[in-house]
Amino acid sequence: MEYGLIGEHLGHSFSKEIHGNIGDYPYEIKELAPDMLERFITEKDFKGINVTIPYKQSVMPYLDYIDERALEIGAVNTIVNKDGRLYGYNTDFFGMQALLLREKMELAGGKVLILGSGGTSHTAEAVAKSLGAASIINVSRESREGAVTYEEAYAIHSDVNFLINTTPCGMYPNIEGVPLDIERFKGLKGVADAIYNPLCSELVLRARKKGIIATGGLFMLVAQAVRASELFFDTKYEDR
Repeated sequence: MEYGLIGEHLGHSFSKEIHGNIGDYPYEIKELAPDMLERFITEKDFKGINVTIPYKQSVMPYLDYIDERALEIGAVNTIVNKDGRLYGYNTDFFGMQALLLREKMELAGGKVLILGSGGTSHTAEAVAKSLGAASIINVSRESREGAVTYEEAYAIHSDVNFLINTTPCGMYPNIEGVPLDIERFKGLKGVADAIYNPLCSELVLRARKKGIIATGGLFMLVAQAVRASELFFDTKYEDR
């Protein structure tokens, strides 16, 4: 394997097609069970890889260098093998920031609700901070690490302005799922869902029906893939 994506379940992934349109290099999709991860990483039989659920945090102890932003976020989604030394980065930050700016979601001064507790939720929090959000609330099924529960979100934070979903709820093949009831948040101005398969999740569709700016995660996926490819080849592509 030269370049590719690792994760546990990847039947929904568009990454091979995206990288195939970025440049002329081989890119593979490789599903790994949890007990296979350590061997794969330590063998270092790759040039550059992307990392997705549930390994964005699990890979970090095996890396020789971790970019400052990835360290701050606590998640790595891109690894480059440089002469046997593994370098970790978080290009999801670039992708999510590009998505929100493209959709003109003005987070500055607003209250943001982030759904989920995995690596992408930490990325969303870092992006919201970078865009000047006044208040950021993390939501998880269990109240832990400062997160509130969904019921607490309804009861205490119904005045949020923006919602970012980083959970897999609504992802193919379970496309009818929604992580929460947006009807209970009357001040919503924007909804961003990291899910890209389907292109518009049920959450996004419901928000749009209410006249709320809402987007799925495909642009985020493409933008982070472009940045990952730049890291793979130590180059910079022209903006398009």
